[in-house]
Amino acid sequence: MQDVGVRYGAVPALAAISLIALASEVLVLVGPNGSGKSSLVRSVAGIQRHDGQVGFADPQGPRPRSSVRIGYVPQDIGSRTALTVTETVLLGRIGQLGLRVSDADLDAVKAVLASLDVLHLAARHLGELSGGQRQLVFLAQALAAEPDVLLLDEPTSALDVRHQLEVLEIVRSITAERGLATVVVLHDLNAAARFADRIAVLDGGRLYGTGAPAATLTAAMLGDVFGIEAHVAVHGDGRPSVTPLRAIRGRTAA
Repeated sequence: MQDVGVRYGAVPALAAISLIALASEVLVLVGPNGSGKSSLVRSVAGIQRHDGQVGFADPQGPRPRSSVRIGYVPQDIGSRTALTVTETVLLGRIGQLGLRVSDADLDAVKAVLASLDVLHLAARHLGELSGGQRQLVFLAQALAAEPDVLLLDEPTSALDVRHQLEVLEIVRSITAERGLATVVVLHDLNAAARFADRIAVLDGGRLYGTGAPAATLTAAMLGDVFGIEAHVAVHGDGRPSVTPLRAIRGRTAA
């Protein structure tokens, strides 16, 4: 993406954001509330009007968005209570579906539901599920599309700790196995540190910086962007952990 900008009326939400998401990489977007993370993901998905360019490349050269399979899970997933879990996930394969649902389509749905440990919910209606279960189902829908690009806006926000870890481990594994370019919005800085290949920090609609987790999640950045004093420890695997200590008095994060 090059010089991506978004405005809501007269209010700028993003200004001249330039980023590259690489194949087989998990790029995590972090930043305070209102920093433009969701606007950026929606721009890449093609559902948010924006300035600048969003391009997709492969060894043969640039590709139009219409030729790229994008799996997108928004922050507000809704419920669509009239649909079953199987029907919901099948919608993710709408580009591959023929006049009839094939055994191959059903097998693909079962496989992705099993990978997220929700196959037992296949016949349930979405309105019967918890928020966390629905979140897993919509992640399954995005993966069932066999995407080239995977966009996840807070995919673990309604999940307990165990399922947060499981989902992010699955996302990392599938990203590597399928060669996906994966962009994930996370509020949990320690989850970002553990699962990101690179982290991009947004602040006030601008790109503060991007790089490997240890180079990006620094005490200086946390003070500048989040308005907190924090202890950052880098462990033997090269990944940092963040311990927030206190809010910086007299400063409001953007």
